[in-house]
Amino acid sequence: MKKLIIILLTLFVTGCTVVRIDTANIDNMVNVILSKDNTLYNRVGKGYKYYVPRGVSYIDTNEFNDKLYSDGNYYYLYIDAVSYFQKLEVTYPLDDDFYYYREIDLNGKKGYITIKQQNDKYFITFVYNYAKIESLVNKEDINTVVMNASYILSTIKFNNNVINLMLKKDYFTNKEEKYDLFEETDDNTNDNLIEYDEEG
Repeated sequence: MKKLIIILLTLFVTGCTVVRIDTANIDNMVNVILSKDNTLYNRVGKGYKYYVPRGVSYIDTNEFNDKLYSDGNYYYLYIDAVSYFQKLEVTYPLDDDFYYYREIDLNGKKGYITIKQQNDKYFITFVYNYAKIESLVNKEDINTVVMNASYILSTIKFNNNVINLMLKKDYFTNKEEKYDLFEETDDNTNDNLIEYDEEG
C-alpha cells in the first residue's frame, strides 16, 4: 500500500501535464490538438509523413491517398501535394446545409470541417495543412473521428525536395527503350560468352 501511495505522490509531484480534451465540444477539441506543435510521425509516404494515433490502423496507399481504419470507421486521407507545392489557398464549400461547419485558421494553416447528414450516417470532411480526411460515420463516432483526424492532419510534414522532384514535368514521362534478346548482330564474335571445354 505504501508503494502505491509513493508512486502516486511521485507522479503528482513531478508535474506530469495532461491536456484534457472535452470530447463533447468539437471546437475545443480541434483547437487544443491543432494548436500543439506535434513533431511525431510513424507513417511515411512519397514526399510526406504523419502520425497515426493509437487505435487507428494503416491499410493501404494509392499515390497520395491513404486508407486508415479504426473502430468500424474508414478514414480516407488525401495529401494535396500540388496545392502545397504551389501554395494555393483553401477553397471553402459553398453549401450551407451542414450539420456542423467550421473554418480553421491556426498556426498559419487554413482549412475547414464539414459534417453533413446522409440518411442515418454523417459524412465528415476535414481539410487542413494541405490534406483532407473524409469518413462516413455514425453520430456517436463523430467526436472520436474528428479527434483522430485532428491528430493526423496536424502532424503532416512535407519533404520539399521529394515533392519538387515528383511535380517536375519530366518526372512522370515514360522513357522506353526496346531490347530484343534474339536480335542478330553483324558481329559474330561472342567475346562475352564463356567457352565450354569438352575435353576437360
